[in-house]
Amino acid sequence: MDYLKTLNEPQLEATINTEGPCMIIAGAGSGKTRVLTYRIAHLIDSKGVDPFSIMALTFTNKAAKEMRHRIEGVIGTDARNIWMGTFHSVFARILRSEAHHLGYPNSFTIYDTDDSKSLIRSIVKEMGLDETQYKANVVYNRISAAKNRLISWQDYVNNPVLLADDASNMRPEMGNIYRNYGQRCFKSGAMDFDDLLFNTDRLFKEHLEVLNKYQHRLRYFLVDEFQDTNLCQYHIIRKLAAVTQNICVVGDDAQSIYAFRGADISNILNFEKDYPDLKIIKLEQNYRSTKTIVDAANSVIAKNKAQLPKNVWTSNEEGNLIGLIKAVSDNEEGKLVATSIFEEKMQHQLKFSDFVILYRTNSQSRALEESLRRMNIKYKIIGGLSFYQRKEIKDLLAYLRYTINQQDEASFRRIINLPKRGIGGSTVDKIIVGANDHAISIWEVLQNATSFLGGRAVNTIENFVNLIKRFMIEVETKDAYEAASEIAKSSGLLRELYEDKTVEGLNRYENVQELLNAIKEYVDDPEKEDKSLAAFLQEVSLVTSQDDDKDNDPEKVTLMTIHMAKGLEFKYVYIVGMEEDLFPSQMMLTTRSELEEERRLFYVAITRSQKKLFLSYALTRYRFGRLKNCEPSRFLDDIDAKYIKVSARVGGLESAPNPNYAKSFVSGLKKTVRSQPVVKSSYKPSPDFAPSDTSHLQAGMKVEHPKFGFGVVTAMDESGANRKAKITFTDFGEKTLLLSFAKLKIHEN
Repeated sequence: MDYLKTLNEPQLEATINTEGPCMIIAGAGSGKTRVLTYRIAHLIDSKGVDPFSIMALTFTNKAAKEMRHRIEGVIGTDARNIWMGTFHSVFARILRSEAHHLGYPNSFTIYDTDDSKSLIRSIVKEMGLDETQYKANVVYNRISAAKNRLISWQDYVNNPVLLADDASNMRPEMGNIYRNYGQRCFKSGAMDFDDLLFNTDRLFKEHLEVLNKYQHRLRYFLVDEFQDTNLCQYHIIRKLAAVTQNICVVGDDAQSIYAFRGADISNILNFEKDYPDLKIIKLEQNYRSTKTIVDAANSVIAKNKAQLPKNVWTSNEEGNLIGLIKAVSDNEEGKLVATSIFEEKMQHQLKFSDFVILYRTNSQSRALEESLRRMNIKYKIIGGLSFYQRKEIKDLLAYLRYTINQQDEASFRRIINLPKRGIGGSTVDKIIVGANDHAISIWEVLQNATSFLGGRAVNTIENFVNLIKRFMIEVETKDAYEAASEIAKSSGLLRELYEDKTVEGLNRYENVQELLNAIKEYVDDPEKEDKSLAAFLQEVSLVTSQDDDKDNDPEKVTLMTIHMAKGLEFKYVYIVGMEEDLFPSQMMLTTRSELEEERRLFYVAITRSQKKLFLSYALTRYRFGRLKNCEPSRFLDDIDAKYIKVSARVGGLESAPNPNYAKSFVSGLKKTVRSQPVVKSSYKPSPDFAPSDTSHLQAGMKVEHPKFGFGVVTAMDESGANRKAKITFTDFGEKTLLLSFAKLKIHEN
């Protein structure tokens, strides 16, 4: 009972009030895991409840393991008898005993995602459908979404609304694929992950005697992260708790960020309607963050209309103001963030593991990774591969490398059937064997396919050879960006990713666009004299080749998406890319509910910070191969300006000169950027453009630049080792250029 003395008043109330329906609204950093742990311990230790009659559901095995370990520390090994685990693991346990009621063997197979997608691909092929139109990932997600909404394949094929939606998306056979998939899984005695929930609900609905058995066997139900439950999960838990009504849900509506996975925030917002006698307990004291961070987070989430009222507060120290970092470009943003991390570490004797960089999309990591590497700061990426290790990036790089070097066997193996062109492993083996037996290159074998191969493979290989030859011409005649863009398009890689409208597909498409952005930045860099694709590939190979980290050094900065950061905490948090159309995402601006989920995501990001928080944005960012002016995120306006300290110098943060400066800065962000409209240049390069000798360049001369267009030299700077020219361009305004790098053509006045 000593553990009860460590609780504050609301925590104690949530721990000892164990009877009847209860909703614990747990604000960020309020100690909800401790409350859940002690509530279960109290049921067993003080009230004598049989551990076998308690069901506790979480969303991750890690959370379940941690909770069980904590409970065991309080009450001993009895904790092992609790029905505790993820929704999928606990309901799979029930199905192992009861699946025969549904016609499945109790030893049914559980298909993982790859198994499911492989089966879908087989079905699509057998049905004679276009594999590019019915991509396995798209079909899998459609079926998953249906099951999460308790729609069986029988319901699906008889639902005119769903069928019409599929028809409008040019996938009229989706329902039949779902039917075949369901029948094939059943015939194989297999369930996928979604079936573990869907079939549990079906079991309880169709076999009331089974439901009745578990309703009386289990007396207490606890659900963690309740705001993340979907319709199917809530359906099941409501049925199980219908007899005793001893259901306790713990969550925070302000942290509901998984709608794209099927999570339904209405479960927590409307929970009281389902249980009129509900006891609501609010855990509002934050033990994690400083007062500044807590108050700033409150000022953000207060802008949402759909929420449960609460007042999160803390007795922690006031803490530092939030640092606002303004960068000219996404590359400079990376440099400023890396520099800030280094300075903060040295100034406050911190570890690199105290820092995390959070971003909205994985594609943002590229500029950050490069800046951290340049400063020799080790880092680790959670929930994703290093940018240049991601499959879609390696795929495009393989095409680029093979175009440059046709002897590159590894790249050849990667791209020969990518996108799918009907070249199987046996054909590839014949090509390799032919090259080895005749002591010639793979490229020579490909160019003489008729002599080495037979059947349909010959035509396909010849088409591939012609494609690569076309790419070789592009590389010879165009700069790195133009050539890479053409290869990405003509290879079919870009189109395949673009047509995949799932969250994963969109992320992969953005990643490839980010690689093209990196190449565009390389080409636009006036210090890079060689703009060829070969030069870029050489540089990127040197940048990305790192020694294997075999020392398991924990001293690394963490990089991750905000979604991956949920439930974690760090002393110092950097939230980057605070720009309109990036955060909030342009895909989440069509409805109020989508915008409010984005704001909740920002709230989650802010509340990961314990000691200090930094926000950064760029005025320009390469997107889809074009340098675009960026508008600071509307979410910056959501934060009360008194909590913000504005960056006033490169590489660090300084206090605002007066109390009103931060407020005027934040409120003027949008005005400042809007006063600098996106440049739409009408410039067309002269057909005979060639750089002139600028050794005699003088003020008043008319010049032409390959990017900035036409301009007039207004001043010359002859001091120092490098001559500079100040030029006013028609479309881009005044620029100061180093003449040793600038490619200028002098025109007659």
